[in-house]
Amino acid sequence: MEQLAHAAYGLYLVLILAGAWAAVRCRNLVRALLGLIMTLFGVAGMYFLMAAPFMALMQILIYVGAVSVLIFFAIMLTRTPGGEAGEEGGGARPAVRTVLALLSGLLPAAILAAVILTKAPQSLPLKPELPLGRLGQFLTGPYVLAFELISVVLLAAMAGAVVLGFERRKSA
Repeated sequence: MEQLAHAAYGLYLVLILAGAWAAVRCRNLVRALLGLIMTLFGVAGMYFLMAAPFMALMQILIYVGAVSVLIFFAIMLTRTPGGEAGEEGGGARPAVRTVLALLSGLLPAAILAAVILTKAPQSLPLKPELPLGRLGQFLTGPYVLAFELISVVLLAAMAGAVVLGFERRKSA
């Protein structure tokens, strides 16, 4: 059983890294979005490995489902008639961009690793798991306003993308 967990961990790690690489390196925004979706599925798999199925399903529902679709519509609505949005090129050469991207990713990781290794916090005992029914009562009880505001924010972002798309098409 432990070997299966290691194999699943490796699969999810490959999904995360390959998706992140595709999201960063693809010049086509739709393909970059597909890389992001692949990364988000890998993160959901990691949540499953950590015995947090609720978090994994929320990852899939919220990020893969809602946010990715919202980004996809924003890409489609803001695309310029002459080509893909964001394909102007310019800037540094690809090799320089790759080195800068690696540095910008590895430098914060190295700083975090150094802080964690030098000042490791004391481990805390885990609290008992909260049943999903109780979590549902919190979301529909005292936190119902925050829960509903999330949908309002997503609706406002989608409406903004539609307005920007129509304004850009009118001016073109």
